[in-house]
Amino acid sequence: MKISVFGLGYVGCVSAACLAGQGHRVVGVDVNPVKIDLITQGNAPVVEERIGELTAEVVASGALRATTDVAEAVADSEISLVCVGTPSAPNGSLSTVYLERVAEEIGEAIAKKAERHTVVFRSTMLPGTCLDLLVPILEKASGRTAGVDFGVAVNPEFLREGTSVRDFFDPPKTVIGEIDEASGDAVAGLYEGLPGPVFRVPIPVAEMTKYADNSFHGLKIGFANELGSICRALGLDSHQVIDVFLADTKLNISPAYLKPGFAFGGSCLPKDLRGLVYAAHRADVSVPILSHVLASNAEHLQRAFDLVARTGKRKVGLFGLSFKPGTDDLRESPLVELAEKLLGKGYDLKIYDANVSLSRLMGANREYIEGRLPHLGQLLAGTVEEVMDHAEVLLVGTKDPDVLAALPHSGDRALIDLVRLPDAATRRLEEGYAGLAW
Repeated sequence: MKISVFGLGYVGCVSAACLAGQGHRVVGVDVNPVKIDLITQGNAPVVEERIGELTAEVVASGALRATTDVAEAVADSEISLVCVGTPSAPNGSLSTVYLERVAEEIGEAIAKKAERHTVVFRSTMLPGTCLDLLVPILEKASGRTAGVDFGVAVNPEFLREGTSVRDFFDPPKTVIGEIDEASGDAVAGLYEGLPGPVFRVPIPVAEMTKYADNSFHGLKIGFANELGSICRALGLDSHQVIDVFLADTKLNISPAYLKPGFAFGGSCLPKDLRGLVYAAHRADVSVPILSHVLASNAEHLQRAFDLVARTGKRKVGLFGLSFKPGTDDLRESPLVELAEKLLGKGYDLKIYDANVSLSRLMGANREYIEGRLPHLGQLLAGTVEEVMDHAEVLLVGTKDPDVLAALPHSGDRALIDLVRLPDAATRRLEEGYAGLAW
């Protein structure tokens, strides 16, 4: 394929050289003539493992060249890969000035082309940037319609500085946000033969994936460093602790617990987090991440309460009460806390949980619920139907088959989904449905 790559920093330079190495014909575009001269001479403008040798090789073969001429580069390519910077302002806001400028220049060049051209944004940008800002610029400058007369896609990169050439040829995944199928097909063709799963998704989803990845990477580093600081203060070898932690690929290094849902609870997680933070404070170790995990959890629970409050209705039916499906353990259950909040604000509440019977509760479990919901016996319903008959607002905190079968599809009652129901994707279109985090 014939490809133009806009912006010859780390991402653009590596993408251009690697694509040329794959057998494509690539022209790099940059406003900086020094970068153009370097590539023309077969030198990479960045220092990076393998990039120097690869650049020299593909320039010598004629597969890669560079220019400052936007119109010529677009005219001589089928796909434009936009890799310009999106620097961050001191307040955290994203600068899109380079993206806007390049979009306008590419749009003007597309206006002069007879063949369909595909514009692929590889720069990191917040969801909505492409469709709400850049596509209108492209359409205005070209006088044409995106998804009809020219293609648009978002293709975030997952290249680590230092190993980016290796990461290009062995990616963890390929993400393609497409405005139409033809645009996605064009991008998929660039990476044909490379390993890893390919995700073809709506454009805003593709934009968000890079932020999801990098935020989690930062969280992991911060977590490891805070844990290490506590270990050091307690006289432990943090690497021994982490080696044990990393060995668990069932719960720790795995998809477990990483799907958006309701707040966490139970007799372990809250208690142990509090205990670890207390130990850190006693050792004079500041742990901002760990200190705010429970606060974040409380905010998520508050979101559920706010969804109920926004309905303006007072009769609430809550399905589910234990902290985990299939148990009757109510200790530090977020559903118990939500019920407590609702009662405290005067809501008329009925609860159904097939696993919870007041007569069967005992020990610490019974003691806990008597302290939090002393009138639970009056709130518990014996059947799903009893709650359905009572409620104007249905709060679903369980995937009990009997509950799922009874949930209405009409918009006559508000339905607040705390667990992502199996048919949540279609219910999202229904009046009165609200998902907690989806």
